Amino acid sequence: MAAEANPPVCRIMNFTKFKYEAQQRAKESRKKATNIVVKEMKYRPKIGGGDFDTKTRKVAQFLGEGHKVKVTIMFRGREMQHPELGRRILDRVAEEVAHLGRVEVMPKQDGRNMTMVLGPDKKAQAAHAKKATEDGSDGPGDEVAPVADAVERAPAPAAET
Repeated sequence: MAAEANPPVCRIMNFTKFKYEAQQRAKESRKKATNIVVKEMKYRPKIGGGDFDTKTRKVAQFLGEGHKVKVTIMFRGREMQHPELGRRILDRVAEEVAHLGRVEVMPKQDGRNMTMVLGPDKKAQAAHAKKATEDGSDGPGDEVAPVADAVERAPAPAAET
C-alpha cells in the first residue's frame, strides 16, 4: 500500500481475486471502446434517381451509426472520358449528407474509380438535431402532401354502346 512510509505498510489480499477484478476492469474498458468501420457504397455515372436516393439514404444511415463511408464511382468504357460526371455525383452525395458528416478525403481518380471518404461529424449532427426539434419536425420528408388533391385527373371518356 505505502512502500515509502516508515515503517512500510502492506495489505494482505487474495491474489486470484485481485487478478479477476483487474481482468473485469479491462473487459469493461474494451466494451466502451468504439471500432470505426469503413463502409463502402458504389455508384455509377449514369445512376438513376431512385437508386441514387436509396444508396444515399444508406450512406446517411452509416454516418449516423458513426462509421466512415468510402463512396466510389465506377467508370466503364467511354465513361472514363467524363470524370466531371463522377465528380458531380460525389458532390451531390456530400451535399445530401452534410448534416451527418463531412468530407475527409476529397474526390480523387485512381484508375477506373473515383473515390471520396466521408466521416461522421458530431457537431453537424447535433446542430441538425437541434434545428429539427426547434422546427417541430423529425427531418426531411416529414410533411406529406395528400396525393389525391395534388393530382388533377381528366374526366374519363363516356363509353358508347
